[in-house]
Amino acid sequence: MKKEIHPASYRAVVFKDISTDEAFLGKSCANTKETTTWEDGKEYPLVKMEISSYSHPFFTGQMKLVDTAGRIDKFNKRFSKFSK
Repeated sequence: MKKEIHPASYRAVVFKDISTDEAFLGKSCANTKETTTWEDGKEYPLVKMEISSYSHPFFTGQMKLVDTAGRIDKFNKRFSKFSK
């Protein structure tokens, strides 16, 4: 691997799927202000995601509507005046 091609902020990060409360440890440059303690007892930055392989229909085989932020309602409310 070439030296000095990764940014300085490339580090181990815990990714947490907020719809299933599952988490995994990976590497990322994503900025985050939250931290969490992982299974090994060390503290890592925490990145929260709405969809991951734990909740995506392609990986789970189940269709599930994930609308944690009310986006569908916001969209329908915003564009309802155009349908009249």
